[in-house]
Amino acid sequence: MEWMAWTGPTATFFVVIATILVTFTVLAIKFPETPRKGVLQIETTRGDRLFITLLGSAFINLAWLGVVGANQPFALIVCLIYAAAVFRWV
Repeated sequence: MEWMAWTGPTATFFVVIATILVTFTVLAIKFPETPRKGVLQIETTRGDRLFITLLGSAFINLAWLGVVGANQPFALIVCLIYAAAVFRWV
């Protein structure tokens, strides 16, 4: 797998995403939920809000790289605040 240029941060990223997906799958099986309407006035489930969070976080990180540079730990803080807002109000 040398052609993929795996690094520690890359592997960590994919392990975290896989862990989140497994966790949300287990939550969906153990605690089924009904969709709810939030600020967007569309019905969303936990999985929908997770997808919105991951997509928005990708855009936040890309914008951060373009505007600020490679100081990504602060972008992580912004993404966590964004995730909390999405899961609370969307």
